Amino acid sequence: MHIPESLQDLADSEAVQFLKRPKTITRIFAGVFSLVVFSSLLTDGHQNNAESSRLHCVLNSNSTACGFAVGAGLLAFLTCLAFLALDTHESRIGSSRFKTAFQLLDFILAVLWTGIWFVGFCFLANQWQHSPPEGLLLGSSSAKAAITFTFFSVLVWAFQAYLALQELRNDTPAPYKRSLDGGGVALTTLSPPSAASPVNTPPAGPNSLSYASSALSPYLATPKAPRLAMMPDN
Repeated sequence: MHIPESLQDLADSEAVQFLKRPKTITRIFAGVFSLVVFSSLLTDGHQNNAESSRLHCVLNSNSTACGFAVGAGLLAFLTCLAFLALDTHESRIGSSRFKTAFQLLDFILAVLWTGIWFVGFCFLANQWQHSPPEGLLLGSSSAKAAITFTFFSVLVWAFQAYLALQELRNDTPAPYKRSLDGGGVALTTLSPPSAASPVNTPPAGPNSLSYASSALSPYLATPKAPRLAMMPDN
């Protein structure tokens, strides 16, 4: 384990750079908000009123509202932890297809959680509006905290979806390029030599092949004029 020797080394370390990323900060805030939502209603979400000892949900005595907030908060918290663990290994991903699939999954889940928290905020706020807080011994502050951080979760997950979309646009895989050199195929064109360029003739030998004589002989050979034979007069 490398121990930083100065504050500058600590600031330039990989862990600090990872924590300074906007995506990491957004995931941490989303996880904290989800933790507040489900822990508030899990501990003080069910209280008894003054007339009975039976436990009721502080949100209009609707157990579905408390169950929704606790379940959604717990699942969102686990989702943030899972993606934080995957983000630490993002730089080690070599396959561009797997990286694109990971970013696409991140964007889809962020949009999905934005919609879930928006519906949850409307549902919890409506149930709290119709609940009589004067009849509860405790739990009103927990209900208000859960509703408030549900609204904050909508904003955080929407911003996280925006960051995932930006990364998905910027990290588009480059098109596949073939290298002709890797195929080992080369095409050359022979041009006829000029009169000023010298002709290098390979040394003759029993095992040597002469390509210059066959390839260059049509250009080096000088055409001869036809000879006229003199016929004797009769």
